[in-house]
Amino acid sequence: MADVPDGIVLKYHRDLDGMRKTLWPRRLIIGAIGVFAVLGLLNVFGQRPANATADAAQASLTLNAPDHLRGGLLFSARFHITAHHDVKDAVLVLDQGWAEGMAINTIEPGPVGEASRDGKISLDLGHIPAGQSYVLYMQFQANPTNVAWRRAAGVALLDGSTRLLHIDRKVTIYP
Repeated sequence: MADVPDGIVLKYHRDLDGMRKTLWPRRLIIGAIGVFAVLGLLNVFGQRPANATADAAQASLTLNAPDHLRGGLLFSARFHITAHHDVKDAVLVLDQGWAEGMAINTIEPGPVGEASRDGKISLDLGHIPAGQSYVLYMQFQANPTNVAWRRAAGVALLDGSTRLLHIDRKVTIYP
């Protein structure tokens, strides 16, 4: 029979004598990890997109984007504009929360023009004829070090300088 290696106490390591007292902290830690995973599956920490809609006489806007995010998450936003009357110079204005601590990966179709309007992102979409729709897709990534609680991430639709409608929205970014 082989000798017992140095540093091994058979009564403790093989027979697990006295281990009942040290199992509870381990079980508690594993249980906490399990609860955290279940909360993630229930979308407590975000990712699932939510719809927000605003209607006006001239147009309607539907926004489909998550309002709870995790750091490092890649996500998409869809802005669906339906013109009830001609919108001659459609401009989408995004609050600062859309860009602060975020990487904007792509905007499709590309806007006619981009600008800053009082620190907000202004996307010039051009003319949207009555009865027509314009769908803008944007892809983002939340910076992994970005943590935000209820940051303003609203969107407004303008016709030139006239504000047609606004969706007031907040976004929360978890670490």
